[in-house]
Amino acid sequence: MKPPIAIPTSTVARNALVTLAVVAVGAALYWLRDILTPLAMAIFLMIMIDGVKRLIERHTSLPDHMAGLAALLLVIAMFFAVIAFIVNGAAAFFTDMSGVSSGIGPRIDAIIADGARLVGMEAAPTAAELIAGMDLRGYLTSLAFQMQGVASGSFFVMVYLGFLLASQAGFRRKIVAMFPQREQRSEALEVFQRVRGGVEGYLWVQAVTGVIICAAAWILMRVVGLQHAEFWTFIIFVVGFIPVLGGAVAGLAPPLFALVQFPTYWPAMILLVGLQIILFVVGNLIQPRMQGDNQNVDPVAVLLALALWGKMWGVVGMFLSTPLLVMAMAILAEFKGSRWIAVLLSGNGRPYEDEGHHEHGPPAKRPARVKPPRPEASEP
Repeated sequence: MKPPIAIPTSTVARNALVTLAVVAVGAALYWLRDILTPLAMAIFLMIMIDGVKRLIERHTSLPDHMAGLAALLLVIAMFFAVIAFIVNGAAAFFTDMSGVSSGIGPRIDAIIADGARLVGMEAAPTAAELIAGMDLRGYLTSLAFQMQGVASGSFFVMVYLGFLLASQAGFRRKIVAMFPQREQRSEALEVFQRVRGGVEGYLWVQAVTGVIICAAAWILMRVVGLQHAEFWTFIIFVVGFIPVLGGAVAGLAPPLFALVQFPTYWPAMILLVGLQIILFVVGNLIQPRMQGDNQNVDPVAVLLALALWGKMWGVVGMFLSTPLLVMAMAILAEFKGSRWIAVLLSGNGRPYEDEGHHEHGPPAKRPARVKPPRPEASEP
């Protein structure tokens, strides 16, 4: 019989320690989710503010502090506008739905009966029979608590954001204290630049493609005559930042609502086919050209990150799953012991696209900078 493969004890101990550490970190993230989710959103907003600031500096003549103030006000205004639109739009939507609820039951019964005839069923159940065992009061109560949580969570996000912006002034000094050696400090800043570039690139691509999808979807819904077209357009834009699930919601929710609104099936069919064509064209022709190297992430890793962060942090976790995955890949690629994880997470086996000439081996050592030395203490 073939002898078993001998594995060094140090390797086994290290892998076991890493596994225990991952489990412990995951448990801590889940247990502290009420505290960490507002902090994660605040960090996300701070990255957006920094990107908008640099965009304003490139296209305007505003000084640094004025560009930062303009970016801060713009991002905060957009954040509260999104919260207000979600709360007010959802309230108006459910109010109007309650006004026409008397006609929804018969329409759903007709849809169920037509579907039963297609599959050969003689006695089709009614909508009332199907939802008889459902706790609608519990669902509505849970929805009300979630809406209340959105408002309270936005307050804590702003509190965290204020403290993060206040501590940003000392970030340079902290970097110098953490990495006294110039080479180590340069590598740490390079990792930060990669993380920031990946997250900003992801946000830019999703925002631009989301606007394209929403513009085409709004025109299609208006032509068909779907009610609350603006509300559905906004929902499509927001869920577009959630991978996999966002496309399913954008392509199926408006047609399902059209089934209830219209007495025939043609408007729902037109919406279903039209939205699928829009999502296919943008997702397969426009988005890959815009992504470039900004989102070199394996699709399976994206799906697993969506499930993992959604399980731990709910909707906020699903929204942040891809940016967090990009951050993790950039950080893991910097360490020899965890680089293989970054390779698995990457889409083409190269976590950094500038390592194309090192595809079959480790990256070459960075050339040393030839600069006259100066005392470290003299740096700001």
